[in-house]
Amino acid sequence: MTGEFSAELYKYELPPELIAQTPAARREDSRLLILRRKNNSLEHKYFRDIVDYLEPQDLLVFNDTKVLPARLLGRKETGARCEVFLLKQLDAARWEALVKPGRRLTSGSVVRFGADFSAVILEKLSDGRRRVEFSFAGDFWEKLRCYGQTPLPPYIKTVTERSRSDRLALAERYQTVYAKTPGAAAAPTAGLHFSPELLDKIEAKGTAKTFVTLHVGTGTFQPLQTADIREHRMHAEEYFFPEQAMQAVRECRARGGRVIAVGTTSARVLETAAEQILRGEKISAPQGSTSLYIYPEYQFKIVDALITNFHLPGSTLLLLVSALAGREKILAAYQEAIRQRYRFFSFGDAMLIL
Repeated sequence: MTGEFSAELYKYELPPELIAQTPAARREDSRLLILRRKNNSLEHKYFRDIVDYLEPQDLLVFNDTKVLPARLLGRKETGARCEVFLLKQLDAARWEALVKPGRRLTSGSVVRFGADFSAVILEKLSDGRRRVEFSFAGDFWEKLRCYGQTPLPPYIKTVTERSRSDRLALAERYQTVYAKTPGAAAAPTAGLHFSPELLDKIEAKGTAKTFVTLHVGTGTFQPLQTADIREHRMHAEEYFFPEQAMQAVRECRARGGRVIAVGTTSARVLETAAEQILRGEKISAPQGSTSLYIYPEYQFKIVDALITNFHLPGSTLLLLVSALAGREKILAAYQEAIRQRYRFFSFGDAMLIL
């Protein structure tokens, strides 16, 4: 397809060596590219400098989701190795999951992870998902902590070559320091740059903060599925928007501050509830699922600025930041980041779009 809605317009060439395989030594030591939309200027900083770009009247909105140790490696009763990847909890023992190998894990198949921890495949769902039921002794979450692995993005290639202690350290860095609510299959990576010390400096400056929850799904890594970006269908993700966060947003707008979303996930929660925020209503459904798809021509209603990482070519995340800043400005900023050897994707560097 040709024209302004062609998915091909959101492709760019990234040297493979710029895909970050490990995080910065300290969270706040990542680089930070400042993009000012009004004059299309770029500034090169470090993430610790972000305090200088915040004002006391501003509000930072964080996503406090916590990545589950969602990858379970086990064996069928035949001894064949297999994998169950948890997506969504349905009740105390049942989950939606992805399984490998999909063709061999049919309904009734049993996967054992330990002597007292197993799962049976109940049925096949759409999009390759399965409904599974776990059998376990004791507490399920303790079993998951014991047998599960934190899923890292597929473009991080060095994980299997590392020692167990290194893998655990990497998994710890794949959580935000304020992660609280378990349920994500992937991290809200813009938040990975914040350390407790940096949060203290932001608080000392007087900038307010609040928390929402959006459980990031595996769909965050999926490229656009259609040649016309308007025809893509977004995966649904569970969110929670507490009343205190809603009130914090309203107070920020009333005092003339900027609502700064920490990550595209926080931005999607804010925009999902935008109409109720603008009408001043009490949020009627603080918890639910959102499949809000933000692409160019979308008019942001709540988000004034965005902290975000550098996103994959042809991804819905790249479309979201393009909706905020404009496709040409974003791709020009990405090309400058490539020239300056910024590090890309989950463990990479960050942008602040003002």
